[in-house]
Amino acid sequence: MINLSRIIQDGLLLSIISSFIIIISLFINPRTFLQDYPKDIQAKVPPKTPSEKRLSLLLGIPFLLALLFVPLISTLLLKQQNGETSTFIALFLNAFGIVFIFNLVDWLLLDWLMFCTITPKFLIIPGTEGMPGYKEYGFHFRGFLIGTVLSLVFALIIASIFYFIV
Repeated sequence: MINLSRIIQDGLLLSIISSFIIIISLFINPRTFLQDYPKDIQAKVPPKTPSEKRLSLLLGIPFLLALLFVPLISTLLLKQQNGETSTFIALFLNAFGIVFIFNLVDWLLLDWLMFCTITPKFLIIPGTEGMPGYKEYGFHFRGFLIGTVLSLVFALIIASIFYFIV
């Protein structure tokens, strides 16, 4: 059985946790997510230093753990709640919906509103002020589409684990 309230609740939880990690990381050093900036901005600045790479790893681990464990635990709880009546499609939609909600929040709120529209100073990498990449909405829409495909794949894996193995 599909539990829409669980999907929304856990999707919002994932969005809050992940968005907080992203914003704090960018506030500490916008170069933390240099690989996710538009290409014109990346080309204008030197590569990450070894200390920036370590910082990216240190801040990236909790981000990736949240992306992994929130949908995983939510889908496990759904499976436990419904037991043997759990359908593959319900497990899939639960995992997909949670990650997709974060993908929407990332695209619309973080990328389009915060990055492209508001563009607070803490997001701007020194030496790239006023570059067109900061207003490149299409770049972030493509990222959203890629995130949607990754969400589908991830949800298929989670649903398969809980339907066929657990």
